[in-house]
Amino acid sequence: MTVTAERTDFAERIRAWLAPRAGEMEAMLEELVNIDSNSFDKAGTDAVGEHIAKLLTAEGITVTRIPKADFGDVFRAEVPGHGQNQHVLMLGHRDTVFAKGTVKTRGYSRQGDMAYGPGVCDMKGGLVANIFALRAIKAVGGLPFPVVALFTSDEEIGSPTGQAEIEAAARGARAVFNTEPGRVSGNVVTGRKGGASFHITVKGRAAHSGVNHKEGASAIEALARKIVRLHALTNYATGVTTNVGVIKGGNTHNTVAPWAEAELDLRFMTLAQRGELIGEIEKIVMAEDVPGTSATLTTKALFLPLEEKNSRALFEVYQKEAATIGFPVEGEFTGGCADSGFTAALGVPTLCGLGPVGGKAHTDDEFCRVDTLLPRTQALAATICALISTGAL
Repeated sequence: MTVTAERTDFAERIRAWLAPRAGEMEAMLEELVNIDSNSFDKAGTDAVGEHIAKLLTAEGITVTRIPKADFGDVFRAEVPGHGQNQHVLMLGHRDTVFAKGTVKTRGYSRQGDMAYGPGVCDMKGGLVANIFALRAIKAVGGLPFPVVALFTSDEEIGSPTGQAEIEAAARGARAVFNTEPGRVSGNVVTGRKGGASFHITVKGRAAHSGVNHKEGASAIEALARKIVRLHALTNYATGVTTNVGVIKGGNTHNTVAPWAEAELDLRFMTLAQRGELIGEIEKIVMAEDVPGTSATLTTKALFLPLEEKNSRALFEVYQKEAATIGFPVEGEFTGGCADSGFTAALGVPTLCGLGPVGGKAHTDDEFCRVDTLLPRTQALAATICALISTGAL
């Protein structure tokens, strides 16, 4: 059998296996949504992982659990290949932004083609796509190369423990597919900004603002001067934005402020910008804007960009497979960050937003279009099959 015929055969058999399982996929979505899994709820995120592991192991798929102390464990599933070593990697995060207990008052529901619930599109719909793509590949006997899925637990807070596991799993991969929600337009994500969040702490010197104002050193004034300079780094033409979204400080209105704090958000387009901008931010924060004050800068989270040069070829393959299944799709850029940036930064071909179409993530109105779950999973699996040809990328 030629490579092209083998690729087509696998894709057709996988699509056929998935075709009658739309009901099963929605049932799985409901089960996952109805498990609270806030990023800081280790028991909840682990419960989602255990549920996934139980299903996959019942299908004969190997699942390895990687323990984490502070956040949910990482679950790694693999369908072995037969003949080729360079694997394909699928990504998905189990955590949501919603507080523990949300499911009790606002669990899974459906109105027409719309499903609602905490994390229904971001990204438990994508987890279902990964689960069923793995099951389909296993059902047809596996592909010439291994297919790995990594289910992490802390993406919504910057992947503090997930990043290292993602990067390790991506090294040597032929491609990475991240099933974050498809855009409301129906498009997939071919580019994302990188981002970082920082905590700024400024120390000053207290003094009575009426009696001995001169002896004080205002941390609030120093912070205010820094904010003006930090915001001046914003450049819409290059896609760079800075935003101090939280400030606090001082003790009383008649005391020169001995302390002040702020939270800074940074977004950028390229890895080159990242290095330049962080250097500028450090200079601004460390400068002694008011004599007698000092400041520290702490990085809270860092996401790397998904540059379109790393998704272009893979998107062309996906677009062709989607057309075969029956839906048109384009690539779309978003300012939001995701784990796909970590893998793209390694130079691995990466595509994102491959989960079912959804929107209003992180709100009570978050939704998932259930009718897109099956075809998007079929397109994901078919694109993986297309990589059987070593020249596909």
